[in-house]
Amino acid sequence: MTNDTTITKVDSNYSPKGEMGQKYLASGVSLAMRLWENEPPEQEKALHTRPYETVGYVIAGKAKLHIGEQTAVLNPGDSWVVPKGVEHKYEILEPFTAVEATHPPAHVGGRDKAR
Repeated sequence: MTNDTTITKVDSNYSPKGEMGQKYLASGVSLAMRLWENEPPEQEKALHTRPYETVGYVIAGKAKLHIGEQTAVLNPGDSWVVPKGVEHKYEILEPFTAVEATHPPAHVGGRDKAR
């Protein structure tokens, strides 16, 4: 049990942005949040893996998530999971805003590199 009672507040207006356009939000020891804000529809992205599990929630827009032979359409109000180390890709269909949490944390310092 931890005795840490520190509150960490992050104002997203001043959050650092990652190379893929993500905005880094609050981050703890074992969990981190990030925001994808008005991501535009683009050319299809390549399959990639990440060294963390991702759960997300769609705020606005529409995207397709491809994992193996499976495809899920993500609409406002939907949530999803991408398991750690699984090859996947997103296809943005409409300007897309979503919040994600990652475990272990995807930090500004480098866990977001495509593999």
